[in-house]
Amino acid sequence: MPSFPPLRVGRAGGRLRRAVRRRRRVVSAGLAVVAAALAVGGTEARASRGAPSPAPVVKPAPAAVRMVSAPVRIADAGTVRLLRPGDRVDVVAAERTGAPRVVAAGARVAEVPPVEAGAGDGGALVVLSVPRDTARALVGAGAVARLAVTVC
Repeated sequence: MPSFPPLRVGRAGGRLRRAVRRRRRVVSAGLAVVAAALAVGGTEARASRGAPSPAPVVKPAPAAVRMVSAPVRIADAGTVRLLRPGDRVDVVAAERTGAPRVVAAGARVAEVPPVEAGAGDGGALVVLSVPRDTARALVGAGAVARLAVTVC
């Protein structure tokens, strides 16, 4: 048998693991130093220039819009039968004089009551969830115009 140096199993892998661990430590230490320098340097640089630190901008909380249920009589009862709770609709007022106008955009259908037996051509009722101001506009428009809906 020819002579050859003895095999050393497992030593090379240990060296590689140690080298990788050292490199990780060096990289993480370097990143920590850079982060600390940026954190301290940013505030010190602003102070050294004599510029006052900007006051934090406080945005007011958006005003909570209170939704109300508004019962609305739609002129076409067949259209109301197509609606389901949760649908979004635009309510359009059609007056005899003037162009139709959108009274409520994107109103959520809260409830569709059953159609009344003796309603005739009076249309059908639908309950919409809208902001209070829009509910007032719907009531006013319903008094002077015929209302229709388009599904969004």
